[in-house]
Amino acid sequence: MIAEAGHYALVLALALALIQSFVPIVGARMRDPALMGVARSTALAQCLFVAVSFTALVTLHVTSDFSVVNVYENSHSLKPLLYKITGVWGNHEGSMLLWVLILALFGGLVAAFGNNLPLSLRAHVLAVQGWVGTAFYLFILLTSNPFLRIANPPIEGRDLNPVLQDIGLAVHPPMLYLGYVGFSISFSFAVAALIEGRIDPAWARWVRPWTLVAWIFLTLGIAMGSYWAYYELGWGGWWFWDPVENASLMPWLAGTALLHSALVMEKRDALKVWTILLSILTFSLSLLGTFLVRSGVLTSVHAFATDPTRGVFILLILCIFIGGSLSLYAWRASALKQGGLFAPISREGALVLNNLLLTTACATVFVGTLYPLALEVVTGDKISVGAPFFNLTFAPLFLPLLLAVPFGPLLAWKRGDILGAAQRLTMAGIVALVTIALIWAWMRGGSALAPLMIGLAVFVILGALSDLAERTNLFRAPPSISFRRARGLPRSTWGTMFAHLGLGVALIGVVCETTWNSESIANMSAGDSARVGAYTATLKGVTQQQGPNFREQIATFAIDRDGKPVGVMAPSKRSFTTRGTSTTEAALMTRGASQLYISLGDSHTDGSIAVRIYYKPLVLLIWFGPVLMAFGGVLSLSDRRLRVGAPKPAKAPRALQPAE
Repeated sequence: MIAEAGHYALVLALALALIQSFVPIVGARMRDPALMGVARSTALAQCLFVAVSFTALVTLHVTSDFSVVNVYENSHSLKPLLYKITGVWGNHEGSMLLWVLILALFGGLVAAFGNNLPLSLRAHVLAVQGWVGTAFYLFILLTSNPFLRIANPPIEGRDLNPVLQDIGLAVHPPMLYLGYVGFSISFSFAVAALIEGRIDPAWARWVRPWTLVAWIFLTLGIAMGSYWAYYELGWGGWWFWDPVENASLMPWLAGTALLHSALVMEKRDALKVWTILLSILTFSLSLLGTFLVRSGVLTSVHAFATDPTRGVFILLILCIFIGGSLSLYAWRASALKQGGLFAPISREGALVLNNLLLTTACATVFVGTLYPLALEVVTGDKISVGAPFFNLTFAPLFLPLLLAVPFGPLLAWKRGDILGAAQRLTMAGIVALVTIALIWAWMRGGSALAPLMIGLAVFVILGALSDLAERTNLFRAPPSISFRRARGLPRSTWGTMFAHLGLGVALIGVVCETTWNSESIANMSAGDSARVGAYTATLKGVTQQQGPNFREQIATFAIDRDGKPVGVMAPSKRSFTTRGTSTTEAALMTRGASQLYISLGDSHTDGSIAVRIYYKPLVLLIWFGPVLMAFGGVLSLSDRRLRVGAPKPAKAPRALQPAE
C-alpha cells in the first residue's frame, strides 16, 4: 500500500500543478484576487503531496520492499541504513522524484513567504512554476515511475552502484539539485515579468534572494562533488572537465553573472533586458544538465542509464521551455524600457565587464561540451574535447576577471575614479608583486606562470580586504571607531568580501596542486618504501576483512617525514559480490592545507599490489575557497534589505496590490 499511496500522491500533485498552471493566469487577466490566490494554496498543497510521495519511496527503501522495481534494482537488505536512504536518489527514478520535490519546495516557499509580492506577479510566478512542475510530473509518471511493482517479488535486491555507496552521495546530489532547481524561481520571475510587461528595481530586489539561495547551494554542491570524485574514484584528481561536470559549471557561471546583473538593476535601474535574459538562460542551462545526465547521450560516472524514450521526452521539455521563454523574450523585450545610464568607468561598468567575461567563459564551456555530441549526431565521427581545450579557452577569460574583481567594489556608482581605486589597491599590488618574486626565487620546477597566478590570487584576496579597510577607515582612525564602523557595515558588504576572498583562496589551491603535485606509482610488497615529496610511505602489510555487504582488502602504510614517524594510512579496495564490482577507498592524511593521498590498484600473483601515492600541496584550499564563497552568500542573504524585500508602493494599481 505504501507504493500505491506514493504513486497516488504524485498523481494528485500533477492535478494540483495543472490547476496552479492555469487558474491564476485567468485570475490575473480578470483581475480577480480570489482566483489569483489559488496559486498560493495549490503550491503549498502540491509541496505537501510531493513530500508524501518522496517519503513513501524512502520508506520502501528503508524497509527493503523488493516488490518495488526501484528498490530491487538499487538496494540490498545488507546495505547500511544510511545508504538505503541515500540510494533513493542514487538512481534515475528516485533522483527525478527528488528533483520535483525541490521544485515544489521552492514554489511552496514563494507561496509562504512571498506576501510582499504584488498579487498578480506572485500568481504569474507560481503559474510558471506550475508549468515546469506539470512537465516533470508527466515525465516521471509516463516514463520514470519509481513505484512500479514486480509481479513475483525476489527475495533480495541487486544493490546500489558501489561507487555511490559513500557519505558524499548524502550531500552532493541534494545540494546540486537545490542549486539546479532553485534557478527555476529566477526563470519564473523572468517569464512572469515578460507576461506582465513590468520590470523595475523592485523586481530585481524580489528575485535576487531566490537566485542567491540557488547559487549558494550550487556552489556547495559542485565543491562537494569535486571532493567526492577526488577521494572516492581513486584517481587523485578533482576536476576532469567531464561533460556532466561542465553541465553544473555552466549554470553556476550564468547564475554568478545573474547575481551581479540583478544588483545593477536593483541599484541603478539598468541592464533590465539583459538581466531577464540571464534569468532565462541560467535555468535553461540547468535543464540542459538534466538532459545530458538522463538522455543516454553520455557515458559517465554521473550519468544514469536511460532508454531513448526518456531522452526524447526531456528534449521535448527542453525545447518547450527554452524555446517558449526565448520566443516570449524576443516578443516583449523591445517593449521594455531601458534603465539608467552610467559611465564605462563605474561600478556598473565593472559589473558589466564581470558579466561579459562570465558569460563568454560559459559559452566556451558550452561549445566544448556540446560540439563533440553535435558532431557525432551530424557526421558520426567521435572526437574528445578535454582539459587542453578548456585550459586554453576558459582560463584566459578568468585572468582579466580576477584582475578586475578588486576594482569593482572600490568604484562609485554611475561614474567612478579608476585612478583613485588603483591608489587604494597600491598596497595589495605591492604585496602581490613581492609574492611573485619570492615564489619565483623559491620555485623548483613547474610552470613559469604559477608565481604570476598566485600573485594574482593574493591581489584578489588583499583587494577584498582593502575594500573592507577603506570602508572602516582602518589605520586612519582609532581602532574603536574602525570596529564600530565594521559592525555597522551591511552584511552584504561582508558577504561580497568573503565571496571574493574565497575566489582568491581557491585559485591558490588550484595553482599549487596542479603545479607542485608529487606522484609515485609502484608495485609494492610488505616492507617496500616509496618516497613522494618530503614523505616516505612504507607498506607494512595487507589484510582482509568482511564488511556489511562487501569484502575489503586493506593495506597499512607507515608514513615518515625526514625519518620521523607522522602517522599511519590504510587505503583499501572493496569487492561487492552482489554487483560483481569493486571500488577504491583512498586514504588521506591532512597536513595543514596539504594532503598525502594513497590509493590501491590491482593485486599481482607475486603478492605485490599496485599503489599510487600523491603529495598535494595546499589542495584543501580548492574546496575551502567555495565554502568561503557560499558563506559570503549566506551573509548577503541575511542582510535585512534582502529579508524585507522591496518597498511596497504607496499607490499601486489593483492588479499589483500586495498579496494578502
